[in-house]
Amino acid sequence: MAPVPNLPGDSDDIQDDAEAYVGLGRQEAEERARARGWTTVRALPPGAVITMEYLGGRINFEVLDGVVRRSWKG
Repeated sequence: MAPVPNLPGDSDDIQDDAEAYVGLGRQEAEERARARGWTTVRALPPGAVITMEYLGGRINFEVLDGVVRRSWKG
């Protein structure tokens, strides 16, 4: 079996605390996440239906009234 490749943006390469984005405005949070190496930044409304697959290098924001209320990796 071939080894799993190390892809740019894998969350192991990103030393960032997802919780630190809570309370930030959506635009500021997205800009900060991209600057810190997240390859995919996803902003969602509360209760959005999403797939549950884990994607390394992705950070998710639950945004209400333009403010990040919850944040998680993958």
